Amino acid sequence: MYQDYWHLDRKPFGPGNDPRFYYPSENHQGALLKLRYAVENRCAVALLAGNSGTGKTLLIDQLRRHLPAHCDPLIHVVFPQMPRRELLAYLAGELQSQPEPSAATMVDQSVRRIRDFMVDNAHGGRHAVVVVDEAQLLEDCGTLETMRLLTNLEYDGAPCMTLLLVGQPAILPTLARMPTLDERIGVKALLRPFTLEETASYVNHRLTAAGTSRTIYEEDVVDALHRQTQGIARQINRLCDLTLLVGYAEQADKITAHHVESVAEELVAVVPE
Repeated sequence: MYQDYWHLDRKPFGPGNDPRFYYPSENHQGALLKLRYAVENRCAVALLAGNSGTGKTLLIDQLRRHLPAHCDPLIHVVFPQMPRRELLAYLAGELQSQPEPSAATMVDQSVRRIRDFMVDNAHGGRHAVVVVDEAQLLEDCGTLETMRLLTNLEYDGAPCMTLLLVGQPAILPTLARMPTLDERIGVKALLRPFTLEETASYVNHRLTAAGTSRTIYEEDVVDALHRQTQGIARQINRLCDLTLLVGYAEQADKITAHHVESVAEELVAVVPE
């Protein structure tokens, strides 16, 4: 709606995981390097933790793009709370690129299919990656131990797969209570919110990726933006998107700190108590 007014080719702060909008902060690039190391060196388990909205999903997408061809297949589990039997059946089906077996499939059948695939895959010089999103929820359904057991699958003395746990920091105390899993984690990467300087750079990066070199935001905007969002990327996106809309509606020349503060107040006002 506002793209033409601000001379943008696309929405700079919209939802989605467009790689053009990936912002390579020092923290994110460090995490990406750690995860690549874990997978390429066949670590059994790796961990990516960060609060909601800090860019975990976009970082995993970057990891997928940067892994060498032999790191294949990469399976992404986005609904980890499914029962253990269904999860194992889902993994077996995804790994073998076959229709998902029925829910009645026995656990031992699924484990056998997964084992056979992993060994054949490793024999062919490949290394599988299983990414589990929202991993902090796994303990509730007893699936985390099942996933740990899958990392015991080896070929020629090395793990057949890397289990990449992705979740909020709430997973850390859970792992501390599971030393048999925690000790297998070769790499732990933690995403933190942006600093004030990174927030400014992040906003400019996304505007440039959206096709503009104009100065759309006044200098005092960054302080207000960082204060209202605490440097959380998803919240920055939401606030910036709405300020561009409000600025367009007002036919403003630039976005000011007042726009940021007023939009933030409206967002808080509509949150139910």
